[in-house]
Amino acid sequence: MRLPNACRAGLGVMILASMSQGHAAVAYDESTSGDLSGNGLAPTLVSLALGSNTVSGATGNPGAGTDRDYFTITVPVGLQFSKLVLLPGTSVSGGASFLGFEAGPKITLPTNAGDATGLLGWIHYSGSDIGSDLFGTMSFPLGGSSGFTVPLGAGQYSFRVQDFGGGVPGYGFDLQLTAAAVPEPGTVFGLLAGLGVVAG
Repeated sequence: MRLPNACRAGLGVMILASMSQGHAAVAYDESTSGDLSGNGLAPTLVSLALGSNTVSGATGNPGAGTDRDYFTITVPVGLQFSKLVLLPGTSVSGGASFLGFEAGPKITLPTNAGDATGLLGWIHYSGSDIGSDLFGTMSFPLGGSSGFTVPLGAGQYSFRVQDFGGGVPGYGFDLQLTAAAVPEPGTVFGLLAGLGVVAG
């Protein structure tokens, strides 16, 4: 019996998932790849793969104005964005730093906005959040953000990281992609039958 293409693709993703457990890939590191974009309308593109993907950099105000970091990720079809963990080594200035994101290839929220309208979610993170999945807090609608359901599906998502305090505190995030749920064979068959694809 030949499996439908959707089932075969799903099996491939599940096999890759089992092979990638415990492996963290460096998706972007400012210390080796250069400063992330400071323009929300043209974020740095960061490639992610199945499993853990780390993004690290530094943001703050060393005396010449606030250095904001912007980056865009793409969650491929067949995968889902399941966790966003704050990594050890992250520091903040002034008590907390900001992380916010929205769907699409850019951040449209102005830096002087009065609320978070347009964002899917945001958080003021601090040292006490290290090791935590920030999605737990970010997913709830707050201050104008829409909120979201975890996991997030395939598509593009853009992020802003900033710290208004002095110096250049470093940060690190682990963006975790997992295999999207694959419909049971009976569900796929029923869907195809309903669409008239299955021959009698």
